[in-house]
Amino acid sequence: MYLFLHTVKGTPFETPDQGKARLLTHWEQMDYGVQFTSSRKFLTISPIVLYILASFYTKYDPTHFLINTSSLLSVLLPKLPQFHGVRIFGINKY
Repeated sequence: MYLFLHTVKGTPFETPDQGKARLLTHWEQMDYGVQFTSSRKFLTISPIVLYILASFYTKYDPTHFLINTSSLLSVLLPKLPQFHGVRIFGINKY
């Protein structure tokens, strides 16, 4: 989910926006950049539910808990509105 939504840029088809979307990831293009729509809420809540389930079924083992927490943060932080269009350390800039 992270690779598809937050690293791949552009669109797989021709769009009428005259190339404005070629520098945006799929997450930034979704719903024309409007925050907190139903599709964005679903894609934000689904990793949280998976995190809770994974933590419960591993009985909150410290090793698994640390791995699950780091993977959850790596998926949730790019979804925040404050990171719309932000490229950390210049990664995925062009």
